[in-house]
Amino acid sequence: FPSVLCFLFFFLMTDAFFTCRKNVLLAKSTSTEIEGGFAATRGRSVPEEQEALLQQWLEEGAGNLPASESVPAVGKVSVTLTSDWLEGSELLMTSLSDLNSAPEVTWCAGQQLTELHALASSEPQDHAVTDLAKLPAEETVAVAGSAPWAAVVPQTGHQVAGCAAVDVEVQNEDPAVLAWSLSQDAETVPTEPPAWPIQDMVQFCPLPTEVPYHEILWRDWEDLSVQPCVLEQVLGNTPLFEFRVMSYNILAQDLVEQGLDLYLHCHPDILNWNYRLPNLLQEIRHWDPDVLCLQEVQENHYREQLEPAFKEMGFACCYKRRTGAKTDGCAVCYKHSRFQLISVSPVEYFRPGLDVLNRDNVGLVLLLQPLLPEGLDLKAVSPLCVANTHVLFNPRRGDIKLAQMALLLAEIDKIAKTTGGSYYPVILCGDLNSVPDSPLYKFIRNGELAYHGMPAWKVSGQEDFSQQFYSRKLMAPLWPSSLGITDRCQYVTLCQPEKIGRRKYSRDFLLQFQFCEVACVRPPQLVLLEGVTDAKPAVTVSFSVLPWWLFLCRSSGIIQHGLNLTSVYSHFLPHRGRQEVTTMPMGLGATVDYIFYSAEPVENGNRGGECRRLYQDGALKLLGRLSLLSEDTLLLANGLPNPFCSSDHLCLLASFGLEISSL
Repeated sequence: FPSVLCFLFFFLMTDAFFTCRKNVLLAKSTSTEIEGGFAATRGRSVPEEQEALLQQWLEEGAGNLPASESVPAVGKVSVTLTSDWLEGSELLMTSLSDLNSAPEVTWCAGQQLTELHALASSEPQDHAVTDLAKLPAEETVAVAGSAPWAAVVPQTGHQVAGCAAVDVEVQNEDPAVLAWSLSQDAETVPTEPPAWPIQDMVQFCPLPTEVPYHEILWRDWEDLSVQPCVLEQVLGNTPLFEFRVMSYNILAQDLVEQGLDLYLHCHPDILNWNYRLPNLLQEIRHWDPDVLCLQEVQENHYREQLEPAFKEMGFACCYKRRTGAKTDGCAVCYKHSRFQLISVSPVEYFRPGLDVLNRDNVGLVLLLQPLLPEGLDLKAVSPLCVANTHVLFNPRRGDIKLAQMALLLAEIDKIAKTTGGSYYPVILCGDLNSVPDSPLYKFIRNGELAYHGMPAWKVSGQEDFSQQFYSRKLMAPLWPSSLGITDRCQYVTLCQPEKIGRRKYSRDFLLQFQFCEVACVRPPQLVLLEGVTDAKPAVTVSFSVLPWWLFLCRSSGIIQHGLNLTSVYSHFLPHRGRQEVTTMPMGLGATVDYIFYSAEPVENGNRGGECRRLYQDGALKLLGRLSLLSEDTLLLANGLPNPFCSSDHLCLLASFGLEISSL
């Protein structure tokens, strides 16, 4: 009999180890791999001798237990990962090969071995099994150097997900989508380990609970309505039409598949569109903007999935695909319950035959009329101009970026200009592929840029190519006059005065004033050269008789615009001492996404010899904004994209108030 017990004990230990190993592998395998594994083992049976010994153990070991309690069957205790999105950066940084290592298997086999010790003991046996059955449904047990794992006992009703109780139905949703629904004040997981029911065994203390994604990437809402200029408006009882604007580069799926080398840090599953789409939609629903400006919107996804989903949210949408063979573009959506569309103008930057405009980027310019709520019938609010664009990425072609921006500003100038010559409030959103304080950024914010002789790579400030032997330089004029855009970023046709009546003077009459008398007298000290200095000046057209508006087309190497735009964000986190970032290409944080809005210039400051325009809120007031994150914070979540944020850009969100005036 002792020999039989020894054999049985050895057999159960071996079976426990391989059963646990199988459960671990199944917990980490895809459904396809699991089905394939079961198919490979289907049809195999346990030898009769082993089956008889197992049945004998069950009868002797479990026969004295109450009917309400059951012995944990060997192989029934499975090991699973706690929800990926709650495991923090440690789990994200872990490769698949690391997940297949053996510490968790050793723990699982040790646990079953402990159970066998308890079952083989005398009277404490019942107490040990009873306490084991009363353990929490999901108890985190970690081994140094490995990601936390959890032993799961099947249960019904609710499941424990991280630090909040979530219904089973909700738990089945996408984990990153579920993260948005967790409240900020979720209950914390107890850090004290539970009582260990088995004596004389090593107790593995769980590691401190990892910070969940929604806490690592938590973004605060910054209330800016306490600023003096806004408080004065509120205290003066001047009503405001409040609305939210979001700008978001959602990362087109075609671009993901074309540039997989940029996302080697991401698990392939989180790059799948079926995973990313619910996250993106849930994020937009969560922040509930009234105006939504999107970049990198894939056309087939927009037509089939995004536009129908946005319509269910109450949006009306406008879309413009990039020209050529590109499959993505820009979209502007607005709540039709809050705005009425006055006009929409798609902008194509591609111009055949122009090297400075030979790319397929596009933009959209909308003029929206805010809809006032009932009870404000005798009130009026100004129309709002909303522009959205995605500028060329190439860091070496700053000349193209400037020309594209000039085209967009010319369209905004046409759409937003009033009959009196002023401008409606303007909001400009987009991925400009330029960093703060770059020449392109300063041009938008300060309204002026001297570009002649500037290296093309310097315009966007994305990369430093100063060490290269040859670099393209910007020369004036940046674009030909045939484009019809002046150096003030206005259409030439809008600068021409209307022709009233016939000309009062004939050409011959004007030509007699072409030269003054002094210009027609040959200087006595001038060297006489036959055919050169012996002839009088030929009759040509003088600039003095050209129409005044043609002088606007002459280039001086300086471009300007008159829209008075300033940025919603300061691009710096004062409480963190870090720069804000909106994207992380190749693991390096940068700010390339912006929301600019109309403001009133107050004075010109001088910083480092450069003119920097200062602003204060005018009719359009900035009430709040969603804070951005720093590079080190995003690194904790393995950069972008990650299981929580399904784009390689962060969304930008701002709240505005538009003055409501009496009729």
